[in-house]
Amino acid sequence: MIEDSLNPPLGSDESSEKQPPIEKRRIKSFVLRQGRLSQAQQAAIDSFWPKFGLTLKPELLDLNAEFGRETDTIVEIGFGMGQSLCAMAEANPDKNYIGIEVHRPGVGAILKVIGEKGLTNIRVFNDDAIEVLAQRIPKNSLAAVYLFFPDPWHKTKHKKRRILQETFAKTIASHLKEGGHFHMATDWEDYAEQMMQVMTGAEDYQNISGKGEFTPRPDYRPLTKFEQRGHKLGHGVWDLIFEKVTN
Repeated sequence: MIEDSLNPPLGSDESSEKQPPIEKRRIKSFVLRQGRLSQAQQAAIDSFWPKFGLTLKPELLDLNAEFGRETDTIVEIGFGMGQSLCAMAEANPDKNYIGIEVHRPGVGAILKVIGEKGLTNIRVFNDDAIEVLAQRIPKNSLAAVYLFFPDPWHKTKHKKRRILQETFAKTIASHLKEGGHFHMATDWEDYAEQMMQVMTGAEDYQNISGKGEFTPRPDYRPLTKFEQRGHKLGHGVWDLIFEKVTN
């Protein structure tokens, strides 16, 4: 298994002292898979990580200072190879974007695109999103959080590993501004139903499309090649957008 973090792994001596004991028992929603960095991805990391990479440490980010301006900041959790995140950042230069991804080849891929397109409004973490939110993202600071096509963990015995659980929904709400959006998308109907159940029962949210209703894909979420192929094969995709409200 490769170390998929650009920082010391969470189990190392440097970071374990900072983690509460319960973190050792937390069920994680991902598995660090074998993956080889291409030469281009490694070159992108060498060139662009110092400017666009963010590290995990117990110190909240000053978002305005990090981006050099005061505007909406959006976090995407699990950006994969980064195509959608880069497309959104390019289309919305007036917004700031933070991407979180545990798999290092994806980090190399997004940094390569950032360099090619000259994007300046993206920052990247190569870490566990739960740790990033806890240690680096201020409360009530985000305009939106995106969770697009998370691992569905489709086997019944593995569903407890799905990232969207009641506790996670509550965590996201704590980092959103009043009126901020939590936008989810999945191509697994069973997971879509679970997402709807969890979010409908979660405090501090309301469904922007009405109770129990899914939302048509908004224009700002890019249609991926994978998704286009799925549509041709008759596969469904479900979007849910919930707004943070004060009850």
